[in-house]
Amino acid sequence: MQTDLHHIRKRFSQNFLEDQSVIENIVNIINPQKNDHIIEIGPGKGALTIPIFNNVKKLNVIEIDKDLVKLLRRNIGDKNLIIHEHDALKFDYSKFKHSNLKLIGNLPYNISTPLLFHLLSYKDKIKNMFFMLQKEVVERICAKPGTKEYGRLSVMLQYYCDVESMLIIKPEAFYPSPKVDSSIVKITPRQEPKYQLFNEDCFEKIVKAAFSQRRKTLYNGLKKYLDETDIKKIGIPQNERAEKLEVEDFVKLSNLYYQSNID
Repeated sequence: MQTDLHHIRKRFSQNFLEDQSVIENIVNIINPQKNDHIIEIGPGKGALTIPIFNNVKKLNVIEIDKDLVKLLRRNIGDKNLIIHEHDALKFDYSKFKHSNLKLIGNLPYNISTPLLFHLLSYKDKIKNMFFMLQKEVVERICAKPGTKEYGRLSVMLQYYCDVESMLIIKPEAFYPSPKVDSSIVKITPRQEPKYQLFNEDCFEKIVKAAFSQRRKTLYNGLKKYLDETDIKKIGIPQNERAEKLEVEDFVKLSNLYYQSNID
């Protein structure tokens, strides 16, 4: 049931969380502490904002919908709730002076993947992230090699972060109800990488190219960057496909590509 007169904006892919038991479960997972530096992306009507705000000294929120900004100011109206009326995809998260940020939010389905890639560029400032996403996106984030869900998003996030699916949420918990299940994912940037990577730009290029045409073999997908001899050096079979490779294999391919450009 809709609880106020806010007009649902389809272009912002808005689905508002309203189930109180689900809200309590999510807040328990986030476990806000008094001195946490929390940034909420897309607070909406404040379903998570209010209980989180009650547990911290200060809360920053990023909201693009000007009507929802007015609603938050009216319902909370506290100087320690700092509202940034901005597009989360274009927001400069480096403006926050702290380096142990906790990011939370019910991310709009239509921007979730590009936003996750955007946030990776600020990983050194982030302690952890708790996001509600379409269940299918969380499955891709947490996917293992050899599964149909495993792809570019899996490799990029799993190289830089530890990822964990925490909770599945049914459509009935929202208004309006989405057509799919949602999930909470915990994403924790690693302080030290598992594998030595020579160049991040090369890594991004190799991973993107490898998954750009999933039906092609890895050799065909990467021929613009590496020849067969290079790929054979790290023991990858000639007919292997990208979705069969471990994250470490992509690091090795990236390092080969980087070395081939400086030799």
